[in-house]
Amino acid sequence: MEEFHSGSSSSEGSFSSEEAENTVKECIENVVGGDDYSQTQVNKWTASIVERCLTQLVKQGKPYKYIVTCAVMQKTGAGLHTANSCYWDTAMDGSCTVRWENRTMYCVVSVFAVAIA
Repeated sequence: MEEFHSGSSSSEGSFSSEEAENTVKECIENVVGGDDYSQTQVNKWTASIVERCLTQLVKQGKPYKYIVTCAVMQKTGAGLHTANSCYWDTAMDGSCTVRWENRTMYCVVSVFAVAIA
């Protein structure tokens, strides 16, 4: 698994990318777990992962609006490239991207946290 994050990491009230990464990993594991890739399940998985992530992030009670994206791709040898860019207050806002994989699929989840003014 690989993670990329930006934003503060530990200050009270600021976005914790490490905390968000752990939340995302837990949500992916709870939804997909050890399942093999299934085209009929992908829509359900992606919807469940983003909803669980949002629910868990909001439960942390921090003053943020969140955006969560999720992509699930079968491992076939094809390339998957993603990128994002944000124009925001880097002192308070933040993001993280988690790449999770098992034997048959990749799952890439990005979280964007924007401080509520």
